[in-house]
Amino acid sequence: MQISKNVSLAILVVLLAVVLSGYISIGLSLILGIAYALIIGNPFRSKTQPYSAMILKYSIVLMGFGLNIKEIAQTAQDSFLLTLLTITFALAVGYLIGRLFKVESKLSFLISGGTAICGGSAIAALAPTIQAKQSQIALSMSIVFLLNGIGLLVYPEIGHYLQMTDSDFGLWSALGIHDTSSVVGAAASYSEEALKVATTAKLARALWIIPLVLMAGYLFKHKSESGKFPIFILFFIAASLISSFVPLIASYGIYAGMLAKKGMAVSLFLIGAGFTRETVKELEYTALWQGIVLWLLVSVFSYWVIQVI
Repeated sequence: MQISKNVSLAILVVLLAVVLSGYISIGLSLILGIAYALIIGNPFRSKTQPYSAMILKYSIVLMGFGLNIKEIAQTAQDSFLLTLLTITFALAVGYLIGRLFKVESKLSFLISGGTAICGGSAIAALAPTIQAKQSQIALSMSIVFLLNGIGLLVYPEIGHYLQMTDSDFGLWSALGIHDTSSVVGAAASYSEEALKVATTAKLARALWIIPLVLMAGYLFKHKSESGKFPIFILFFIAASLISSFVPLIASYGIYAGMLAKKGMAVSLFLIGAGFTRETVKELEYTALWQGIVLWLLVSVFSYWVIQVI
């Protein structure tokens, strides 16, 4: 029985109200979105998907008003070496696993790049540079999306089991989970401090898109296109600067943080609402195994370097 658009829209509005109410966790917002997409069906997918990315960016900027610029600079500095090691590990091991599983080279590179940097954003930046096919882009995006959802749910549980500190967990989630949305979702469900560390470290990691795009152009012998700079990171830093030096603004930082969390929950719900049955049907399982094995190895490696360095 097919549900009409009006009924689907009404259910969508009700579910968004539930997400905004705060009665469910940020992580469950993603699951609720996926359930809506698979059970009810989302006829508004082409409209909800752009909003999910936009709301997430605005939410991150709002979070900047609750962070001191000195804390951001210190976190970025502390995580630089860890980020470099993790990215290098992901790209090198991803290449080897791709060869082992006989995954097509461009598809393998997209999966490795998405795992190394920031999931879908990295894939979107790399795809035109290496002249990837639409099918390769869709497959790599689907794999990253599925693993993102798993990471958002299991990372906090593992973190608590391992008795990780708030700071270490925030850094681990920033290094080990693909997309920014799932990083902030996992960290937010862990603690406020973990969320602050994770957001800053993840945004610093996202800047590595630019050198990766240049490297991709060289490796695949195509004219390298400029990576799209994540401009919202600059607004995040500007928000922190304003809050750090304008006491009146800083006093409202807690409210900006609360609003940011609401926005992140809505963003995750809308990301989940973009899921389709075709996403599973179209998966190429050798590529899926590459994504799974690489992600597990990166998760273990990033945890190890955090404990050692």
